[in-house]
Amino acid sequence: MKRKLTIALVAHDQRKVDMVEWAVYNAEMLSQHHLVCTGTTGSLIQEAFDKQGINVTVQCMHSGPLGGDAEIAAMVVRHEIDLAVFLIDDLNPQPHEADIQMLLRQCRVHNVPIACNRYSADLMITSTLWDKEDYVPSEPKYVPFDRSKLHF
Repeated sequence: MKRKLTIALVAHDQRKVDMVEWAVYNAEMLSQHHLVCTGTTGSLIQEAFDKQGINVTVQCMHSGPLGGDAEIAAMVVRHEIDLAVFLIDDLNPQPHEADIQMLLRQCRVHNVPIACNRYSADLMITSTLWDKEDYVPSEPKYVPFDRSKLHF
């Protein structure tokens, strides 16, 4: 990747081990970019990087339940996030579900790629589209849908 990206990393408690493993595995690539994380996730990633001697500084927002998801969503709205990786715990209820849905929605509305598992995160960070200077993702189109105009 030629240009420096701002990558948001978020993980629920039951997915933090996955996120830290993923970040360490991809540390060489991630070290070339700016990382923004929710509080606890970012602290754990920073600690793992430091223990491995990986020179990366992680910007930590508040923890998710204390507004970190909302802070990152605001960055998405301001076009300050290029890619988000959000490892969600789909097996347990989250007390801040509204904030989670808001972050996911803002990524979709503002056309920010968001990976919700390690496999999709790997595919996204290795995409050659990041290197293409002439590639501009098309804006989402929100137009009225008229079923009668479909012809099969």
